[in-house]
Amino acid sequence: MKRFNYKAKDKKTGKILKGNIQAENESTAGRLLIEQGYTPMSVTEEGGGLFGGKGHVTTKDRIMFTRQLSTLIGAGLPLATSLRTVIEQTQGKAMKEIAEEILTNVESGKTLYDSFSAHPEVFDGVYRALIQAGETSGTLDLALRRLADQEEKDAAMMGKIKGALVYPFIILAVIIAVLAFMMIMVVPQVEKLYKDMDEELPGLTKALVEISNFFGNFWWLVLLVVIAIVGSTYFFIKRTPAGRKAMDSFKIHVPIFGGLFRKLYVSRFARTAEMMLATGVPMLDSIKIAIDATNNVVIEEEYSKSLEIIKGGKALSEALKERNYMLPLVPQMASIGEESGKIDEMLGKAAAVYERELDEQINNISTMIEPILMVIMAGLIGVVVGGTLLPIYSLVNKIAK
Repeated sequence: MKRFNYKAKDKKTGKILKGNIQAENESTAGRLLIEQGYTPMSVTEEGGGLFGGKGHVTTKDRIMFTRQLSTLIGAGLPLATSLRTVIEQTQGKAMKEIAEEILTNVESGKTLYDSFSAHPEVFDGVYRALIQAGETSGTLDLALRRLADQEEKDAAMMGKIKGALVYPFIILAVIIAVLAFMMIMVVPQVEKLYKDMDEELPGLTKALVEISNFFGNFWWLVLLVVIAIVGSTYFFIKRTPAGRKAMDSFKIHVPIFGGLFRKLYVSRFARTAEMMLATGVPMLDSIKIAIDATNNVVIEEEYSKSLEIIKGGKALSEALKERNYMLPLVPQMASIGEESGKIDEMLGKAAAVYERELDEQINNISTMIEPILMVIMAGLIGVVVGGTLLPIYSLVNKIAK
């Protein structure tokens, strides 16, 4: 994504406005401006950084901004005064500058929703929808507090998942380091020893010597191939729709972690739907936003089929029941909520159940993976040791005889 400076005319007021927006290219930036009610006059790419000269808005900065704004508005302060106070307390440079732009737009007569919508790279669809619902219903402080609470939960959960994934990579790094040491330092010595003794290398040792020589002579080629594979894979996943879909499909089908990711997406869907419905967002809009919030293309495509079913007059529980990757508790709780008139509350309870299960599963994941990694480590190191130490023992026995 690139950031663009723009000059545009507000269709409603006729005012000329300047600002910046993030998009894939100039035409996309222009389209986004039109969707926001502006007539683009000029769109030019900004230089440097993910957000031009502003830098990156961290999740922590956004959460702090949201919670402080909620507290001040809930205390009865006017919106503009609340924004000024939060800006004074904001530490992150990028968040501070965006907050100042929001304040400028609010003081020029724009709604808070429109002001936030000028920064879709920072405030996603869930965030903006809750802001709009809060403004409309007069419960802006409540909407902001819910946003802060949910973002904290999401950040904590993703932090735990990333932490659980770090352990396997550390073990793999250790395995690679041990193998590299054996191949670089030990195998060549064994080969030299056999040459000095005028003995023929065993088959396994000979294979290890060939591998060692190849990496020793063509390490630069190996490095280039690794860089090419990693770079092309990254580009494929991050820059192409097919790549993202393939990665998202892999996440929900990969052994051990697949179940974890499914619970994450289902709990995120249920929790977002609960927030939307509780804030007064219409059912169809709530479910559409909740589907988008899963942030997985495969899940989004499957769950989106429920929208047409709901439009056809069927209940949410019926629409979700037949969906792939939908865990059974959500439609069950939705059905109870439809009967009791508390569908948002029931969806929240379903989300809480899966969040607890997810937390327990993350805590246990190291225990699940450790035996597999130990077997892999033992097998690989066993092959190298078998091809180095055993020939040495064989030579020692020959000498002794």
